[in-house]
Order: sequence, then structure tokens, then C-alpha cells
Amino acid sequence: MTPDKVAASKEQSRLDDPVATVAAPRLPDPGDAAPSIASSGALGPEELLRILPHRPPFLFVDRIEAHEPGRRAVGLKCVAANEQFFAGHFPGRPIMPGVLVLEALAQVGAVAILTLPEFAGRLALFGGVDGVRFRRPVVPGDVLRLEVEIVRRRGPLGVGRGVATVNGVRAAEAELKFAVAVQ
Repeated sequence: MTPDKVAASKEQSRLDDPVATVAAPRLPDPGDAAPSIASSGALGPEELLRILPHRPPFLFVDRIEAHEPGRRAVGLKCVAANEQFFAGHFPGRPIMPGVLVLEALAQVGAVAILTLPEFAGRLALFGGVDGVRFRRPVVPGDVLRLEVEIVRRRGPLGVGRGVATVNGVRAAEAELKFAVAVQ
């Protein structure tokens, strides 16, 4: 088989895979300068990718609707049927894993912290999770609204209170502890 035929065969296999994702255009590098953000406005995908180091398939925020640097952020995750984790969780009854709902909350909380000028270009890490409650399953077709309020911060350490809802119904909640580190 010629190299061209091998590449075409691999591409067709990827297209036939119901879990495969379409290749995205070049995404901003996490090392790119984070935008200077001092408002409570929305953030589009490119701005989000400059702030967060996460990349698909481990980016669980589609957009930020509102934020106040250092105080709070509100994001959305449109849960698609072709998300990679649904292939194994659970076949025949897809449910977004609870730990990924927590990760989505943490990513929104990271936007709230990393938009502060002193933390631009840094990395927000989990320090712990307390008071986790899962209230309803998150399934394909749901739009997950993720709200995180920073309730305590001392230097690079802090705590955020996160709530995930679907159509106004609470899906999960948790207290997220974080530490900001140099990348």
C-alpha cells in the first residue's frame, strides 16, 4: 500500500468512528499571552484557549458568559452525544462522569482566577474538593451551566464554590480548593 493510500485509509477509519472528533483548527498555545481582562463580559473560544491550558478532548467549557476577575465566572458546556467518554460511560445509557462535571467547574473557576493580571499565563491546580453532591445525571443534549464564585483567597491559594445546573435544575455542587502555579 502506498503512503497516500495508508493515510486515506486511516482518515476513513477515523471518519467511520462514531466517537472520533473532527480535527480543530490551530488553537492558541497556552504560552501565548493571556488577554488583559478587566470586565465582566463574555469570553469567546479563542480568549478561553489563551487563558486555560486545557485542550480537547479535556477542555470541558465551550464559552464563558460572564466573569469578574478574581471573583466569579459563569460558563457553558454543551454536552454532545459524540463526547469520547460516552463510549464507555455507559453504553446504552450515556451519563457524563461526575468527575468531569467537577473538572468543568474547576475550569470555569480557573478562568475567574487566571484573568487576574498577577496570575495571567499561570496554571490553576486542584488542591482539594469538599461537599460534593451530584443531584441529577448529565446526559447528551444537556447544556451544563457552570457557576463558580471565589469565596476565599490568600495569595495563590483559594476556595471556590461551584454549582452546575441543567435548565435551572441543580446537577452538581462542590467546594473547589485551588493553588495557582507557574506553568
